Amino acid sequence: MPEPKILIFAAEMAYRAADQAGLMKAWYPVATYIVRIPCTSMLRPELIIYAFEKGFDGVFVASSGPDCPFLGESCVGKTSQRIEKAYELMKGRGIEPERLLMSGVCSTCVETLVGKTKEFKETLSRLGPVKR
Repeated sequence: MPEPKILIFAAEMAYRAADQAGLMKAWYPVATYIVRIPCTSMLRPELIIYAFEKGFDGVFVASSGPDCPFLGESCVGKTSQRIEKAYELMKGRGIEPERLLMSGVCSTCVETLVGKTKEFKETLSRLGPVKR
């Protein structure tokens, strides 16, 4: 079975952690793709669904959490609302909710980012490919 494809939408602070992981040569699953976005509260739920339609097995929304340089602590609440909407859309399409992960990742949280990505890969491996 091929390795699950993971798409990470990384907000500013989380992207710094991902960049740091690369500099440290920290291992994370090979089929992981990272898209840098300014703030996860701006991520439209339809874009998450589009990622599944285009072949990703899982989407990880790595928020800056309360360290968000744009919204501060209100970022978490607004991002959570977007994620809830994405779960509703996923449910309507028969996509398991375990395929969407959201977590706050600070700029120095390299181990958190790498660890969560590895755990997510294991979950996705257990689930198998998305039924399209």
